[in-house]
Amino acid sequence: MDFRVIVVVAPLAIAASWAIFNIGSAAVAQIQKYFNEEA
Repeated sequence: MDFRVIVVVAPLAIAASWAIFNIGSAAVAQIQKYFNEEA
């Protein structure tokens, strides 16, 4: 594998995982709030 590919892909992978982490935590909080209001 070419080193340049890693240099390009690594920041994209980090950014994508960070976005998924942030969206996921917000989604979980929203789901918990929804179920707490239903109960």
